[in-house]
Amino acid sequence: MSDEYGFSYVKENCIQCHACEVACKSWRGVETGIRYRRVDNIWQGAYPDVKCITASVACMHCIDPACISVCPEGAISKREEDGIVVVDREKCIGCGACLEACPFGVPVFGSDGKMQKCDMCINEIDYMTEKPPCVATCPTGALGFGKMDLKEKKAMEESLRQLIKK
Repeated sequence: MSDEYGFSYVKENCIQCHACEVACKSWRGVETGIRYRRVDNIWQGAYPDVKCITASVACMHCIDPACISVCPEGAISKREEDGIVVVDREKCIGCGACLEACPFGVPVFGSDGKMQKCDMCINEIDYMTEKPPCVATCPTGALGFGKMDLKEKKAMEESLRQLIKK
């Protein structure tokens, strides 16, 4: 497949309102302490030339997800039809290898000790008529969602990777 679903992010448009984070958390009903999307403040420079850049971070559903190859139980896979990376929580043993491998620090572990992450709201919304709640709620259009060609998706991954420099 040449096109995959992906998120885009324009840091200049983000106003640090956290609406994306709140929409995701409330829509998905995730437990306290778990965030599938987070808003990070990245401080740069030294006094008196300090600036803050914001990053809205969730699973990027990478073209070549590092989490898949390190999972000892094969609990993480990428759907060929659309590029969405999914977790089989029945197989997950909560070892944390995926978190160490993820360049975005995305995997989270709930009270059951098993990995959770953004799954682009699959089976929750109709991609033809709806956007994931995080994107739909963004008041400035900093977040985008849709089919991307692999070159565009790779550029988004690299842009976010450079921004957060994990």
